[in-house]
Amino acid sequence: MEMSRPNRYPSDPRFVPADMKLSDFDYTLPEQLIARYPLPERSASRLLCLDGATGALAHRQFTDIVDLLSERDLLVFNNTRVLAARLFAQKSTGGKVEVLIERVVDPQHAIAQVRASKSPKAGTVLQLEAGGEVTVTGRLGEFYQLQTDNDWFALMAEQGHMPLPPYFERDDEKADEERYQTVYAKQPGAVAAPTAGLHFDQPLLQCLRDKGVRMAEVTLHVGAGTFQPVRVEDIREHQMHSEWYQLNDEVVQAVAETKASGGRVIAVGTTSVRTLESASRSGHLESGASDTNIFIYPGYRFRIVDAMITNFHLPQSTLLMLVSAFSGRDHILNAYHEAIAREYRFFSYGDAMFLTPGANA
Repeated sequence: MEMSRPNRYPSDPRFVPADMKLSDFDYTLPEQLIARYPLPERSASRLLCLDGATGALAHRQFTDIVDLLSERDLLVFNNTRVLAARLFAQKSTGGKVEVLIERVVDPQHAIAQVRASKSPKAGTVLQLEAGGEVTVTGRLGEFYQLQTDNDWFALMAEQGHMPLPPYFERDDEKADEERYQTVYAKQPGAVAAPTAGLHFDQPLLQCLRDKGVRMAEVTLHVGAGTFQPVRVEDIREHQMHSEWYQLNDEVVQAVAETKASGGRVIAVGTTSVRTLESASRSGHLESGASDTNIFIYPGYRFRIVDAMITNFHLPQSTLLMLVSAFSGRDHILNAYHEAIAREYRFFSYGDAMFLTPGANA
């Protein structure tokens, strides 16, 4: 799994410019605003609209997204499907082990995070809680290489648990099998949901189609690295984990037609943003499949995305840095403080934002 190569800058914080310090992307969130369960209806969330050019805010409902879009606009969704990627096992010594699949390499091999009281060595056999076993074959950085004589997708279907984010601080429940999944999920491979898409239900999608809003789908299999904290004060030294994406010719054509007609390319979620921007690194959008470790932070110039729909992100996270790059750090943090004051619901099962670009995006 390829890692990005960080730029090297002096570690003394006096030499780190504003908007490049980890501490510049912090805010305090009251714990009661973390949405640990979804609302009864997907589209019932609130929508905080931020004009990145002026910083102006508007408080709306998510269903108002229909009024915010025109028939010339293109919505780009990430159609990845979340795997039941959390497995429980034990060592021959009886020690408990938790396995979180990061990526299925082939039916018998996978890369995973492994939590245990003592790191398992190569050759360690793990007995799965509901039967079957997997073998640790090596390490790949902080990840473990695992092998099974079964099939990873079959194992996850039979005894896997939905990999809810750690900030939920609860076990997965039956309802999460549906609600921690977008209604348009197709391509299995993610271990975290593209959460901006969780607000869309079929009636809302039909309303958008009836208005003439165009839609396209890309795939980016969200990895567990999305929850990894940034541990360096100079954010430019942070190393992103690699994730697999795919984008076809129809998307390239839809984007070109949208731009030509004066419409906007609106990414549904930061994963769609990362896919579109990764696929345009040559200077123009290209179809294909590849790994990406793109890290978007202030100073980045967006090539494709004209607006985005996104959830509220964790303090000091790479996703908060991405939206700050798009709409401006000060505007974003001001919007977050306003959302806290108005008691918006935060994170994966929380409320949403509609962002337009700032002057520097």
